[in-house]
Amino acid sequence: MRHIDEARSEDIKNRLQTYSVNVLQLPGIASAEALDSLVRQMIDSLHRIEFVRRLGQRPIDPRRKDPRETLFDPVRAAWLYNNEGDSDEAAWLTFLSTHFGFHKRVGWEFTRMVYGALDSGPTWTWTRTSSNLPEFRQWYFDNAASLAGVPFGNHRKYESIRPDAENNLFDTIASYVTWVGLNRGFRLLVADTSAVSGNAPKALFHRLYRDCPIVQFGRTAKFDFLTMIGKLGIADIEPPYPYLVGASGPVVGAKLLLTDDPKARISNRDLTDAVVQIGEALGVGMQVMEDSLCNWQKSQYAYVAFRG
Repeated sequence: MRHIDEARSEDIKNRLQTYSVNVLQLPGIASAEALDSLVRQMIDSLHRIEFVRRLGQRPIDPRRKDPRETLFDPVRAAWLYNNEGDSDEAAWLTFLSTHFGFHKRVGWEFTRMVYGALDSGPTWTWTRTSSNLPEFRQWYFDNAASLAGVPFGNHRKYESIRPDAENNLFDTIASYVTWVGLNRGFRLLVADTSAVSGNAPKALFHRLYRDCPIVQFGRTAKFDFLTMIGKLGIADIEPPYPYLVGASGPVVGAKLLLTDDPKARISNRDLTDAVVQIGEALGVGMQVMEDSLCNWQKSQYAYVAFRG
């Protein structure tokens, strides 16, 4: 562990123990093993956030934007597009990469294949897709069989590419286009939303999360999409809550922390309030709390690194 991580780990441990003694007992970290496991998951979560935020500190190869290149990476491409002033393409790639997910074996291959039109035609950019939804629909129906063997990422593993599936890929794409608006774009969507919610990053995040109508985007996908939008600087937003309604892993993790019982009967509101208060005491945001609790509950007493 790096020296800076050792210092951060000790700080988080001390804050957790102080909170448990002086504010609210946290039975889930009573043992040194459980405490160490949770803290290491928090450090990993911080690393994942900082990795994205620091992308621009080193030169990014422009081939990252080209789906016909092996270097293609939708996250780095989104950073490049946003840095060039094209927030629409940046948000579009963030949406696509969230929907298809990162797979530990094939990486961003699903996003690359769809965005790159299977290397057989013009790229399905935001402008092309939003202006030609019927054309995209036909392309999808014609090529769904060629996409069928490509796995979705971990958070999307129950999705289907079948055209006859309820709420298929076209429905998801069309719902995003309708939400953002062909003549409005992502920047204006955010501006319109901030006119209602205010410019505070947490209030703006919450309004976007609440209003997000993307088909097949449940609680996890909306959270992942909007937190990535914030990390990439496409919009100045930050989650105010861990959004536990509809969650599984983070709920179990929160219950383990508060009671050491994954089946404890605690309302989502009480869980949310507790997680927010603990996050504030630790000086970490809700993305760290949500992510680390989810991973920690998989192995409470022994740290295991999770990479997607």
